[in-house]
Amino acid sequence: MRIAVLADIHGNLAALEAALEEIGRLDPDRIAVLGDVIDGAPDSIACWRRVRELEVPILRGNHERYVYDYGTERASPEWSMAHFAPVRWAVEQCDSRVRDEMRALPTSHRFAEAPELLLVHASLRSDQDSIFAHTPDPLIEPMFPGIREPWIIRGHNHLPGLRTWGERTILNLGAVGLPLDGHLAAQFAVMEKTARGWTARQIAVPYDVDATLRRFRESGYLEAGGPMARLFLREVATATHHFVPFLRHYGHAIREGRIDAGTAIDRFLREY
Repeated sequence: MRIAVLADIHGNLAALEAALEEIGRLDPDRIAVLGDVIDGAPDSIACWRRVRELEVPILRGNHERYVYDYGTERASPEWSMAHFAPVRWAVEQCDSRVRDEMRALPTSHRFAEAPELLLVHASLRSDQDSIFAHTPDPLIEPMFPGIREPWIIRGHNHLPGLRTWGERTILNLGAVGLPLDGHLAAQFAVMEKTARGWTARQIAVPYDVDATLRRFRESGYLEAGGPMARLFLREVATATHHFVPFLRHYGHAIREGRIDAGTAIDRFLREY
């Protein structure tokens, strides 16, 4: 059995199509999408429709939650600020029916024919938990209470890799649409069952990065998405971290009104 698993498309249609073309060539038995289909690059709704056409399991990521919670009592007051303009762009693409579809997504998946695999966006506890190569084992334990599966397949952190956690193996998929390990390629993985058990093959497929960068400008997203769209543009162009480092460095000052997001990003891009 072979299962293709992808995550973190983030509205990057060119990257998604490249990944799906390669998956079609590999002809897996199953496909699963582990969330964050939307929000980041301009084409959220096109990516959402393309993934829904596959009729495969789709998990809810934190960016789906941002969109379906937007404008409700569950929304953070921070979401009205300038640095959440990319979320508002995605919200405007997604009508109430699409938001209801996102709201109904599960947070984990287990294939009946592959009971050794647990699929999540980030963890069982939260759609925003991070796991890196250096994350201490005791911090991982509460993310997966009572699980029995020897394999955990996850997205969210956009950095591909394998690590052990006790007797379990955690596979970080990387990202289809916003890889952050310096490689300009759509990343996903194929799990394969062999006589010795499951193995993971991580795959990176080149895609038309320039086409996505043009979409930032031609769609109007770069202007409508405000200062933070510039950071997503830079992440697509370089496949390196910009968004999270920026928020760690300037987020408090922006929320407290000590600096506006545009000025902060100008400084950040000069210094980073």
